[in-house]
Amino acid sequence: MKRKRVGVLVLSGLALLGVAGLAIGPAAASEPAAAGAAAQGRGHDDPVIIGHRGAPGYRPEHTLASYELAFRMGVSYVDVDLVPTKDGQLVARHEPEIGGTTDVADHPEFASRKKTEVIDGVPLTGWFTEDFTLAELKTLRAKERIPENRPNNQLYNGRFEVPTYQEVLDLTRRLGRELHRTLGTYPEVKHSTHFQQLGNPVEPKLVSILNRNGLNRADAPVAIQSFEVANLIALHKQVRVPLLQLTSATGAPADFVASGDKRTYADLVTPAGLREVAKYATYLGPDKSQVIPLDSAGNLGKPSSLVADAHRAGLKVQPYTFRNENPFLPANLRSSNSPTAFGNVFAEEAAFLKAGVDGFFADQSDTALESLHDFLSR
Repeated sequence: MKRKRVGVLVLSGLALLGVAGLAIGPAAASEPAAAGAAAQGRGHDDPVIIGHRGAPGYRPEHTLASYELAFRMGVSYVDVDLVPTKDGQLVARHEPEIGGTTDVADHPEFASRKKTEVIDGVPLTGWFTEDFTLAELKTLRAKERIPENRPNNQLYNGRFEVPTYQEVLDLTRRLGRELHRTLGTYPEVKHSTHFQQLGNPVEPKLVSILNRNGLNRADAPVAIQSFEVANLIALHKQVRVPLLQLTSATGAPADFVASGDKRTYADLVTPAGLREVAKYATYLGPDKSQVIPLDSAGNLGKPSSLVADAHRAGLKVQPYTFRNENPFLPANLRSSNSPTAFGNVFAEEAAFLKAGVDGFFADQSDTALESLHDFLSR
């Protein structure tokens, strides 16, 4: 049976330059709003595309420009990784180490703050958000994290600030009014145990922000994510929004390691483990290789039982991360050896939708929404 069409924004070259980056005239600016509004035709139970760190395929990740572009392309949710500042603010960065995503190395006044820190057992050298006040971070500017794959994004280096979560929520509300649809966020608590050990925990700050913004309610457009477990179990008693348990294809949750718990992520995704996860979480966010592994040649293989097992436990499944560039695709779906060229991401995403996922995280919202449209139009 043919399912209803999903509104997908196809940006012209001029409009794409104009959104959240370069100024354009009113006529061009109105095009994304009109097209994006059509996305609210999506059904309640249809898979959800989450703009992973915004739209980092086209703008430096975790910037207001990246989030805005994702929303204007048509997604209803964006993924926001949260780390704390020295003065207790929550900012959007993939990691607390900011040498790879900002121009901090170009600021001589911060040279003495470079250090080596162990996070979840891994030593990292650089500059860390917890050593900076928000005012100090606001003097920095974002830059492209993986220029070898996204050289065009370097055009925007130095243009955008490090945003707070509150600024992301303000943007989400403003664009929701403009685009006439409900927009939301998937905040991720990064390195929960690490920041608790530093005496600068993320969770109380996140709960406070949700409360202040009227978002601590069951129908709020928010889903809290974490790769750790104990913090989600605790949050389950403090918030009414749904929770998403992230899992990795290898290793174990950092809180398990810290407490001596011998369980791994592999244990979490067994049928018994999934039943435990379902006691506090609504969603499972697995590495995509846990849903469809690669074969020995690096080609896309056959689906595992994870989606069926998770659904049986009452969990929705939203894997990560889909990226269009060749190095991030299965070997048989790459277009060439070029690290910047796009491969056949449509075939990859179609395979996961066919496998029954309830959505996924994507760096390029436009192509992900096109894949979803194709799937729903069958």
